[in-house]
Amino acid sequence: MTELTLINPSDETVISTIPATTVEETDAAVARAVVAQRAWARLAPLDRAKAMRRFADAVDGAVEELAALEVRNSGHPIGNARWEAGHVRDVLEYYSAAPERLFGRQIPVAGGLDVTFHEPIGVVGVITPWNFPMTIASWGFAPALAAGNAVVLKPAEWTPLTSLRLAELALESGLPEGLFQVLPGEGRVVGDRLVEHPDVRKIAFTGSTATGTAIMAKAAANVKQVTLELGGKSANVVFADSDLEKAAATAPYGVFDNSGQDCCARTRILVQRSVYERFMGLLEPAVQGVRVGDPNDAATEMGPLVSRAHHNKVASYVPDDAPVAFRGAAPDGPGFWFPPTVLTPSSPADRTVTDEIFGPVVVVLPFEDEAEAIELANSSRFGLSGSIWTRDLSRGIRVSRAIESGNLSVNSHSSVRYTTPFGGYKHSGVGRELGPDAPFAFTETKNVFIATEES
Repeated sequence: MTELTLINPSDETVISTIPATTVEETDAAVARAVVAQRAWARLAPLDRAKAMRRFADAVDGAVEELAALEVRNSGHPIGNARWEAGHVRDVLEYYSAAPERLFGRQIPVAGGLDVTFHEPIGVVGVITPWNFPMTIASWGFAPALAAGNAVVLKPAEWTPLTSLRLAELALESGLPEGLFQVLPGEGRVVGDRLVEHPDVRKIAFTGSTATGTAIMAKAAANVKQVTLELGGKSANVVFADSDLEKAAATAPYGVFDNSGQDCCARTRILVQRSVYERFMGLLEPAVQGVRVGDPNDAATEMGPLVSRAHHNKVASYVPDDAPVAFRGAAPDGPGFWFPPTVLTPSSPADRTVTDEIFGPVVVVLPFEDEAEAIELANSSRFGLSGSIWTRDLSRGIRVSRAIESGNLSVNSHSSVRYTTPFGGYKHSGVGRELGPDAPFAFTETKNVFIATEES
């Protein structure tokens, strides 16, 4: 039997080993989901809404437990982990209103009445990454359940514990057995089977662009729907007329949150040349002030990287001769620690500028004018998020419209609200999650024409 060994990233101790789900077990889970989904879809919308609110209440009662699991399994600082658990509760509460609001339309036509219905897809496979295990899971399972589907969730191999606990809380709250199942295991086993299984009608995947591309290709064989939220290399554009003190003070939190393991991280800071030196002088103490350490300490702002393998990947982008402008501090170990690091590469073609490093490493590049800022921001193959700092509202609007990215903030680094759409351009993904329309992405639209003309 294959097992998953789970490691605490902050001290490298073994948390536990758990069985890895097999292909046969995956098929059995999908079969259970098919049965559960049919019954769930027949429930009155009000009853589905009440069931989801009970699930939200169960999560609310387990916020501290879930947060503690995330600290151990993912290395998230406890303050962040508490917010993440509360976010899952809030997402469930938000989408608990959706079953009664999946409205169709009446469309004027000649000779009769034409109406549309939004019907559940069936069984949805949700495949989640290791960087935000519970929150990203909820972005898939909450709107999918609200729309009348069953969910089979495959968490990342390194960080399955909070997802497994959420599945237990779903059952404890009264959700039908088989409706929401979590299958820990290897991506090439469980993930591939969910993508290929004919009874799984949609895949919602968050992860690397390379894996997302492979999923999209495999899903095409069964004409399976996909939502893909993939990589990012977001720009933080700082104009000379901005509040430089605020832009510099907040920049570390736009990139080093979750140790930079965030697809929305603003890992390219683009600064207008006339204020470049001043900005760098303000940025240095802000970076060095980031508190890196014990995730169980409420004062900690940044924890370790998730694994030794990932630590080595991040370190490969900062060799001894790297153009390091300055660094913050980090513990020596044990644990997968990496200091907040600022690089000043000489060329926008440098791999630190083009690649998604997915760690606490940020590059800073100068630009001359608005046109060059837009050109640099759009030079990435990714287009997920980004920030624009300026006191000129017209410029903020112009640049926002010109940058090819799905989520932008002006004078802020806020990317995600469960009440607004989230997703990317270009290699950052396909489709949108969150916001009021997310449940519709887990439905099929049926059109019905009823003739009213007398024969």
